[in-house]
Amino acid sequence: MTASGPTTQRSSEPTTQAASEPTAQATTQEAARPAAGPRTEPSTEPITEPAAAAGQMPTAAEPAPAELTARADAVAVALDAARDEIGPDLAARARADLDRVRHRLELGADRTVVALVGGTGSGKSSLFNAISGLEFADVGELRPTTEVAAACVWGGPADPLLDFLQVSRERRIGRESVLDGEHERALHGMVLLDLPDHDSVATEHADQVDRLVPLVDLLVWVVDPQKYADNLLHSRYLTALAGRQGSMLVLVNQADTLPPAAVDRVRADVAALLAAEGLPSVPVLATSAVDHTGIAEVRARLAAAVARPSAAARTAAAELAAVAARLEPALGRVDPAALDDDARDRASADLARAAGADAVAAAVAAGTRTLARPQAPAAASVAAVRDAWVAGVVAHLPDRWADAVDRAVAPTTALVPATAAAVADVPLPARPSRPRRLALAAAGLALVAVVAVVVAVVADVGWPLLVPAVLAVAGAGALLALARTARRSAATAAAAGYRAAVADRVRGVVEEHLVAPTQDVLARHDRLRRTLDG
Repeated sequence: MTASGPTTQRSSEPTTQAASEPTAQATTQEAARPAAGPRTEPSTEPITEPAAAAGQMPTAAEPAPAELTARADAVAVALDAARDEIGPDLAARARADLDRVRHRLELGADRTVVALVGGTGSGKSSLFNAISGLEFADVGELRPTTEVAAACVWGGPADPLLDFLQVSRERRIGRESVLDGEHERALHGMVLLDLPDHDSVATEHADQVDRLVPLVDLLVWVVDPQKYADNLLHSRYLTALAGRQGSMLVLVNQADTLPPAAVDRVRADVAALLAAEGLPSVPVLATSAVDHTGIAEVRARLAAAVARPSAAARTAAAELAAVAARLEPALGRVDPAALDDDARDRASADLARAAGADAVAAAVAAGTRTLARPQAPAAASVAAVRDAWVAGVVAHLPDRWADAVDRAVAPTTALVPATAAAVADVPLPARPSRPRRLALAAAGLALVAVVAVVVAVVADVGWPLLVPAVLAVAGAGALLALARTARRSAATAAAAGYRAAVADRVRGVVEEHLVAPTQDVLARHDRLRRTLDG
């Protein structure tokens, strides 16, 4: 888009420079000095912050640049540790964004980057001239179209920053001179960018906008009265940047083309659209580069933005938040219960059952004299236990993380022999001796009773021997009942002890082959999660 408004040709008289060679920015500033005749100079009134500015552009606790750099470093390290669990394209974009954040912070926080962003015909370039108060001396040479970004700098050269932003040297305009006095001091430190049209048919123009928008400290969206509801602007940019509404400003430009009564109505309509899209705090102003409507207030708001500390830090924090938001769908969440003691006990019990330990314990409890040693568990049963474990862990994880857990956990072919060996290491319970002793005592009493009865009959003694015999029979019966109870109790205890011993050994298999590999993957997940959550 070509710059609107009157222009004049560059003076053919040479300029006087200091002993050093002029920089490209200084040369451009000389070329773009205010021209005679009609000009797009700003208001000559002192710049003051509008009363509503602070409320409409709220500030949060300012993050320290060093803290943000450390966080960007931590995210980069955690991203590398995540390996293939983050898609390559997403990871590459995140790394590039993190590099830009760190580089921007390295350049210092003494500059505030403001960008005019808009579509074709919105009048960005004329606003650029009106805000800066400069006319480009040779439109044909300096600004044929807004195919590439241009910059106006207040407060001396900012070449390292502009190199980082990839603004070519011939597109840099210096502002502030000895002739300005104190007039431009409120904007000292500002870098004003005129970005290419975001809706241009040339894709490289939109690519430039997409690259620069995350690096800008204050986004000034320029819309015209006819296309302010443009879907591309709202869906691709405004709603996606809802988290940065405290660093945005919307200008309804070309207000001079509207009837006076319609200006406020259009501005209110734009504000309502923004509120509906989750951007209720974004200020909306009506402007015109032709009659300078709103230019003084725009400059006042820019001055307020420049006066706020650590604009670059806020931008870096917003971009780190955007990186985290883009990575969030590829990260998911881990259910803490997936690895708790109950989950481990269930897996241990299921593996022990698959190995036949429950059948052995049941036989012990039933008092079976001959116990069969458990055999190697069936592969299908072990596979079911493994699959249930993995499913519980990855229930809320994206596919790449789920696949990583599945690859890390021991395969069924390793779990089968490990479980069989763990169960085989537990000796089968021995028969308890106490019930046998009680049974022998009962048998002894029974024998005494028999002998007493026989002697009483043969010797015809009668009751004196029959009474002890009856007592001996009763004692034998009591001892037999006690023996049976003791045998059942001992069998139950032996079965429980066997189960506990098997569970302890199989729990070791679960820890080594299921838990530890899972924790290795989830440790990388947790590291990335914690760095993204800040």
